[in-house]
Amino acid sequence: MNDALTALDLACHPAAWECTPELDAERFAALRRRLVLDHCKWDPQVGDVSTLARFAVLLPTDEWRRLARLAERLAAETDSAERELLRRPDSMRRLGLPAAVLRALAETDRPPTPAAARVIRFDFHPTPDGWRISEANSDVPGGYTEASSFASLMAKHFPGCTPVGDPAARLADALAAAAKRIALVAAPGYMEDQQVAAFVAALLRRRGCIVHLTNPRQIRWVNGVARVGAADPADAIFRFYQAEWLADLPPRLGWSCFFRGGRTPVCNPGTALLTESKRFPLTWDRLPVRLDAWRALLPPTRVPGGGGRDWLLKAALSNTGDEVILPGLAGRTRRLTAFLQSRLWRSHWVAQRRFEATPLWTPAGWMYPCLGVYTINGVASGVYGRLAPRPLIDFAAVDAVVLIRNAAGRESANGERRNL
Repeated sequence: MNDALTALDLACHPAAWECTPELDAERFAALRRRLVLDHCKWDPQVGDVSTLARFAVLLPTDEWRRLARLAERLAAETDSAERELLRRPDSMRRLGLPAAVLRALAETDRPPTPAAARVIRFDFHPTPDGWRISEANSDVPGGYTEASSFASLMAKHFPGCTPVGDPAARLADALAAAAKRIALVAAPGYMEDQQVAAFVAALLRRRGCIVHLTNPRQIRWVNGVARVGAADPADAIFRFYQAEWLADLPPRLGWSCFFRGGRTPVCNPGTALLTESKRFPLTWDRLPVRLDAWRALLPPTRVPGGGGRDWLLKAALSNTGDEVILPGLAGRTRRLTAFLQSRLWRSHWVAQRRFEATPLWTPAGWMYPCLGVYTINGVASGVYGRLAPRPLIDFAAVDAVVLIRNAAGRESANGERRNL
């Protein structure tokens, strides 16, 4: 695991990728309806624009195997780095985390809260220099319905093609193996979070689990054990609520047990925030672990200041691209605001060198792909595909199924044999 990565390890060949034809409007409408009604995909559009691609991206098998190996190396390194950071409060202070969270993490007399399962999604982008990642979603990665149910439904229309894994099923299997009574915690005011919790809850019920859909204010920790209101203690918690938000809860709820001192295992424990921070690379030189995959795949990262158009700005805890500022893409007001914030609160921002993303030709024209590779308990388990017309993947990106072709040819969505 400690061998340096070579150019061959990082190589990607998007010119060899293909896209399926678009599904016709009638078939796609039926598929979309099933996603909404049966698979909890309640936000299939932004405004009047659909966020579900009517075609799939076909990834060569060798490409997927390379991605899986890279993601698993990243996951192993991430785990090692987190364990070292937990022993080093001085390094944790470089991550731009809320003060209350830092205090909870620095209580080294309390053991870290155990993981019921561990999920990370690494966002990969093809470039002329090989694969690069923009970030690791270590805290509360989403996209399960899209990566699992959407992929499965689309694959039925393209014989000879299969999804690259099923992360939702793998996650549910891991949780069901660890616990019988599971509390699913999500923010009540966010539909995206609620739909993820509802989808995972349905999968757990099919596996015989007793499920409590709840919010963080209904979780009370007593002697390190999580209780849901007056109900019996939970055996485990699935958390789809950002770890930094926990610090806003009343201390009487014992929210710090999401980080340390909890006896009820959590997926993911709050300690995942350590590597979710975009300032994580600023701690690398202080850690006695090798991070060869991280160093090879993540562009150079430093504190903000200078660098011009070759560098972008990121807030330490930015989500869905909402606080990622790319020169030439962000509007003038947004650029100036981010510039001022990064000067006033430098410890909460980071600068990262831009990479040249490679676009992919699709039925919708040239699009920039992002392949979010899940690892569940360290094993690559599927892909959440997204496409955008510009090299910034944000909340408005289109969800695109990623499939592997396992035959020489296939039939199109309209029943015609095609060789692509």
